[in-house]
Amino acid sequence: MMNNTDSSIYSVFEKTAEKFPGRTAVIYIGTKYTYANLKKMAENFSESLSKLGIHSGEKVILYIPNSIQWIVSWLAVQRLGAVTVPITPIYTPYDIEYIARDSQAGAIICSDTNFGYVKRVLANTAIQKVIISSLIELLPVYKRLFGLLFDIIPGGKVRYDRHTASFKKLVSMKFQDLSMPEHSTSGSDTAQILYTGGTIKHPKGVPMSHDLFLISALEQILVTEPMFPPEENVIYAGAPLFHILGQTCSLSTILTGGCIILQPKVNMDATFAAIERYRAKTMIGVPTFYRMILEHDRLDNYDLSSLQYCFSAGDVLPVEVGKRWFDRFHKPIFQGYGATETCGGISMCYPSDENPAKSVGRVVPSKEVLLVDPATLEPVKTGEPGELLVRSAHMVSAYLNKPEETEISFIEIDGKKWYRTSDIMQFDDDGNLFFVDRTVDLIKHKGYRISSSEVEAVLQEHPAVIASCVIGIPDPKVGERIKAFVVLKDDVKGITGYDLIHWCKDKLVAYKIPQYIEFRDMLPKSKVGKLLRREIRTQEESMR
Repeated sequence: MMNNTDSSIYSVFEKTAEKFPGRTAVIYIGTKYTYANLKKMAENFSESLSKLGIHSGEKVILYIPNSIQWIVSWLAVQRLGAVTVPITPIYTPYDIEYIARDSQAGAIICSDTNFGYVKRVLANTAIQKVIISSLIELLPVYKRLFGLLFDIIPGGKVRYDRHTASFKKLVSMKFQDLSMPEHSTSGSDTAQILYTGGTIKHPKGVPMSHDLFLISALEQILVTEPMFPPEENVIYAGAPLFHILGQTCSLSTILTGGCIILQPKVNMDATFAAIERYRAKTMIGVPTFYRMILEHDRLDNYDLSSLQYCFSAGDVLPVEVGKRWFDRFHKPIFQGYGATETCGGISMCYPSDENPAKSVGRVVPSKEVLLVDPATLEPVKTGEPGELLVRSAHMVSAYLNKPEETEISFIEIDGKKWYRTSDIMQFDDDGNLFFVDRTVDLIKHKGYRISSSEVEAVLQEHPAVIASCVIGIPDPKVGERIKAFVVLKDDVKGITGYDLIHWCKDKLVAYKIPQYIEFRDMLPKSKVGKLLRREIRTQEESMR
């Protein structure tokens, strides 16, 4: 056996698998995989990758949807002491080429439907090995036949040569000796590189060590321990595994003996059926996911009463969505706040605490925070809003190959390194943290600083509105005027801009009310689902 330390991700998983071999670790499209199954597949696949020449320290891109293959790949690469680079499966060749070149990845694991994109970038990258998977290859025969018979499984054209290999064949290979070449995996070694959605021209690589991931992930996954033992947790993963939310709050359950339910893409009926059938206790998702559930026509046809802990992060949860959820299920949606650069959770709402409306919880034990004036970096007084700075042991201290962005985002104060979140936050007297806005999304109107998110939240409480984006339009008299871009629900007719402005008048002080309303069919979002106000601003500027 390879010489892992207790600080490595794989060693923690390995001990968990040996403790709970017969427990279900993963449920993927209705098929259960025990910890013993998962460990065996990870061992076989890592041995096969080693035979292909992929060794400790090499970067391996994971370009596949949420699936059993994703988890097997992630574990196998960790077992090798190599570095995973998870990316969204909807990336284009442009994105893949940039990330492959930036990370200097030598291998990529992709789905057959994405193989065409991968082929287009091979000549311009350092990728030497392509491992190709399909959504159904590890499922039982009858499920594969059913999918093929009714043509419900997407597929892509694949060509195998000296650069390509089949995931199924590699994971199915038999090895008499599963001992790996000896190497030492230190907790300070890089375990993976996650790329942010990108507030600059290109995504920024965030290298995370084994120590950082384990401390953060275990801290976040064990938040439900007062409600039920961690090994009895069954989590419906409504967030993608390439994203830090999906990793620390869903994937990490396999480090504690719990079970994760996966689907390759969101399907509401399949989501409801899985929660009902497998009695899921936990659900993870972004606010939009919860809104989709509440507005689904067939929600009443399913029993979701097994859910005990529903967690939302990635964006501000509209008060209206939280209230509707509580009225429907008599249980709250717990919020949290984090960032890729901090390996997820900075604050979380604990089930044992009284969590005020709109609070994103209390700062987790592993993090230290500071609220400062974003212009001077001087600490603000208790109760006043300020930009949130974060630090922790084993913290990320630099972006990959981005010295200028690193200098802006990672600063030193009194001999300590801090990460600048660019988010304006505020504490109450009890230590509850509240999101106010991003520093770049404050509108200056008549001397007032107005939160875009606050106005958006009010608009989204209107029963006809499904999404909104609010920006400032330069105006020489008042600084900026407030303009809202709104998406209405498909079945709504007759709603005017005047109606929405009148709605805002009942909920906002006069200087926060939008002066302009523009209706859109959709709003631009990043590949991880975040609203791109910057793109809306650019579009607006081009029309002036």
